Amino acid sequence: MTTATLKPGVVTGAGYRTMVSAAKEGGYAITAVNIVGTNSMNAVMEAAAQAGSDVIVQLSNGGAQFFAGQGMPDQDLARVLGAVSAAQHAHLLAEHYGIAVAMHTDHANRGLIPWVEGVITQGEEHYAATGRPLFTSHMLDLSEETVEFNLGESARLLERMAKIEVSLEIELGVTGGEEDGVGSNEDIANNPRLYSQPQDVLDAYELLSPIGHFAIAAAFGNVHGVYKPGNVQLRPEILGEAQALVTSKTGNGPHPVNLVFHGGSGSEQDKITEALSHGVFKMNIDTDTQFAFAEAIGRYVDEHPRAFKYQVDPEDDQPYKSQYDPRKWLRAGELGMVTRLQESFDVLGSRGKSLAR
Repeated sequence: MTTATLKPGVVTGAGYRTMVSAAKEGGYAITAVNIVGTNSMNAVMEAAAQAGSDVIVQLSNGGAQFFAGQGMPDQDLARVLGAVSAAQHAHLLAEHYGIAVAMHTDHANRGLIPWVEGVITQGEEHYAATGRPLFTSHMLDLSEETVEFNLGESARLLERMAKIEVSLEIELGVTGGEEDGVGSNEDIANNPRLYSQPQDVLDAYELLSPIGHFAIAAAFGNVHGVYKPGNVQLRPEILGEAQALVTSKTGNGPHPVNLVFHGGSGSEQDKITEALSHGVFKMNIDTDTQFAFAEAIGRYVDEHPRAFKYQVDPEDDQPYKSQYDPRKWLRAGELGMVTRLQESFDVLGSRGKSLAR
């Protein structure tokens, strides 16, 4: 078990590499949670602080746009500035929660490469001004393209990101389902592309390793969202096969590849445990925390129905300001999310293992 420590706050560069290595060596995974605003981000940091766990905060393009405000006329600019605003929020507050946080942008397909490049440009300016990266890592999801295009674009952008100490995450094979406009729900049960090829993992490793730090979301039957049990067949042994091939060809091991588990909602514990044993250091959660936030707010509304119809009750003149105050029902949503995340920290084994000191 590692004895490394990290300063509380947003972790980047060498600090992130330390976080990743500690998770792989310790046999646990870091929960990566998609957020859409300060309420969900604050809930993630609160939950991580309660659990004594490191955490990854991430935004999809839609989450970033929502963070900036859906009323912003230039939606492409909103995607960039929303991501920047979220990162700045984390840089300001994470250290005061006493936790180590990695900031990450999530799935970006071919059409969203300009979004990633826009955020990188902002990061380059921030790095020039402060000497520190704005984000910890960015993801390219070019799994719907040819492997050649996927790896070529990944290498091109990693060369730029490595100069500002930012890591890259790529996807090989297809994670089923749809997340914020990326992917599709078609033919989830019978899609052979849901399983990555070990040779593709090796090709990515050999191309990207000399350039900079990276992780691979290798598909092994996982899907975004929640589906009927039995509809998708997880095969985490594919991850072990990929690690073994890379080790045999490079001499680096036993788990040279930094692996990510996407689409983990509803996965069986034994499949998660096996995935962790093959070097998975990060597991995403979005669908479950969205529901936890919404369900808690819905329960609050059910408990105070008249407060959401009247400012003052027409029958007894009772004012309802203290009940419809947004801080009340938004806080209920935050607490629902905090509670759900405790389960994730336990399932992934990261409780009490924060490196923040």
